[in-house]
Amino acid sequence: MSFGGNCFVVLPLHCANNTVVFGRNSEDEALVGVAQEILYYEAAESLMGKTLELSDASSFRIILQKPKPHIWGGDCGSNEHNVSVAITWTDSSENNLIALDIVRITLASCDTADNALERVGQLITEHGVEDVKFSLIICDPIKVWLVSCAGKLWAAQSFSEGYHHVPTNGLAVTTTIEKSSEDLQEALKAMGCWDGEGELDFASCFNSSPDSSEEWSGQEPVGDGSYALTSMFETLRTAAQASTSRSATVFVLCSDLISCHWFTGTPDTSESVFKPFLFATKPKISPLTKALADNEMTLLHKLHSQRKAASLEHLKALETACVEEVSAYLAEHPEVNEELDELMKDCVEAEVKFYR
Repeated sequence: MSFGGNCFVVLPLHCANNTVVFGRNSEDEALVGVAQEILYYEAAESLMGKTLELSDASSFRIILQKPKPHIWGGDCGSNEHNVSVAITWTDSSENNLIALDIVRITLASCDTADNALERVGQLITEHGVEDVKFSLIICDPIKVWLVSCAGKLWAAQSFSEGYHHVPTNGLAVTTTIEKSSEDLQEALKAMGCWDGEGELDFASCFNSSPDSSEEWSGQEPVGDGSYALTSMFETLRTAAQASTSRSATVFVLCSDLISCHWFTGTPDTSESVFKPFLFATKPKISPLTKALADNEMTLLHKLHSQRKAASLEHLKALETACVEEVSAYLAEHPEVNEELDELMKDCVEAEVKFYR
């Protein structure tokens, strides 16, 4: 079972207001019919259920998407400090749940992308599992890190400008390595993965070189600051394949404005609605995005599967109105308040009215 995602990230100066826009389509043909939960955790809850020796006791509020119900970790999410983390690829190992746990732990304990990379490196070094391979993308409003992990070894490269389509079917880090496990080259030579000759290719050392296209999907950013939230919606919808597309997410990470995170929570991005979440004073998200204890299906997923073709135009209009209203509000309000507490809940419940 794989928990990969098709990831696109756009950095300043392509985006307005010094924002980073990061989008992800969950992709797995075998799991298309499986519901993905979206859950919010208060700071006191975000690490609950795991016994870990972390170097600090701080924990943060997080919003987390899960690739299937009733597991602890997640495949992507964000925290109240504008840090987002997501899986881009995992192998099919039965032990690859560790990647999901690392996503949640990192979000719950790190307030910058640089700190998140350090945390991932620590967790891989201490808890990495032999033969498990995966890649993560870590974003904040200033920097983006790609980190690839294999067993207890890892390597990372950063982006601080431009726009990037991350490889989806292998370890994303190849020959550009800016940070890594301690004594990485010596460790690889000792394992017989690298002979010490020529350029080191981390992915190739583990026979996991990506072969998917890194071309952009749809209209490319043009460098004038015009790439925005709805641009990423279209990028993800252009990239999505109905046979493999699960839920989609967009994280708009801002240094100067309020960051906003958008989730569909339903499969097939082209026929799904993005709903917004902000770290308001006391945010509430709809119970429709959580599976009951004795059920493997969220009610949102179930109702969406029963949608009628005639509802699609109404759903598009709902999404457009939501984007316009939220964007206008955020442009006028530099800080969150209780008015936004039930934003995602209201949007989810407005959506399902078209399915009933």
